[in-house]
Amino acid sequence: MSRAQHWNKIYDSKESDEVSWFAPHLATSINLIESTGLAAWTAKVIDVGGGRSTLVDEAVIYDIANRAADRMRQRANL
Repeated sequence: MSRAQHWNKIYDSKESDEVSWFAPHLATSINLIESTGLAAWTAKVIDVGGGRSTLVDEAVIYDIANRAADRMRQRANL
């Protein structure tokens, strides 16, 4: 099984809050991004391996598990 298949299986079978790494708000990540001083709406931020991260509400996220990215887009109505 490839890594992508593994993670797609996880995201197909579990809700966001059923995985140990889920956080409803990523304050530390947001604070780090804001600390760069870059303009919020023009800066480009990539969250590699973002899973179903709530950071998608403020950034564009790419993940090896396309199922996770699809669910983030659904939640954010993108």
